[in-house]
Amino acid sequence: MNIDYKKYSDGLVPAIIQDANTLKVLMMGFMNEEALNKTKEIKQVTFFSRSKKRLWTKGEESGNFLNVTSMLLDCDSDTLLIKANPQGPVCHTGADTCFNEKNNSENFLFELEGIIKDRIKNPVEGSYTNLLMKKGLNKIAQKVGEEAVELVIEAKDNNKQLFLNEAADLMYHYLLLLNAKGYELKDVLDVLRSRDISK
Repeated sequence: MNIDYKKYSDGLVPAIIQDANTLKVLMMGFMNEEALNKTKEIKQVTFFSRSKKRLWTKGEESGNFLNVTSMLLDCDSDTLLIKANPQGPVCHTGADTCFNEKNNSENFLFELEGIIKDRIKNPVEGSYTNLLMKKGLNKIAQKVGEEAVELVIEAKDNNKQLFLNEAADLMYHYLLLLNAKGYELKDVLDVLRSRDISK
């Protein structure tokens, strides 16, 4: 990776951070060669802070680290795109991103999974998720089976609304089961990516 640090007068290049799973743009910072080397070494995004005049690993105070999965250099060799898995809110305001990005169709499943994880970690009275979690893994698995059967039944008819509602119910309970088992949607996606889907 041959980065043109001389292109900017301060020797810093922009580094755009993107969620490796949802593809949300999380934040932007600046890196010099030392910051990039540390990022590669510890596999956590490390910037050069222009205000503090030192290296700064995102999450060093909050614990909300950005764990690097890949790094790309643009065609002009002067801007980095770093994909990472965030370990908590990215923005200092407590938001998921510094750009206040709302849910969209491409990342909503991960947003929903985040809500499920939060309910499991921080139970809320009256929450359907917490009610099912209290009933245990067998009940959650049973619900996935029930929703799958109901989806199959609706697939035999032509009622779009009922079919999509059952599909949504199955998706929710499937995500809950994954997390109850200690897995995440990205674990399933990794398995799918490893398969030869061209056949």
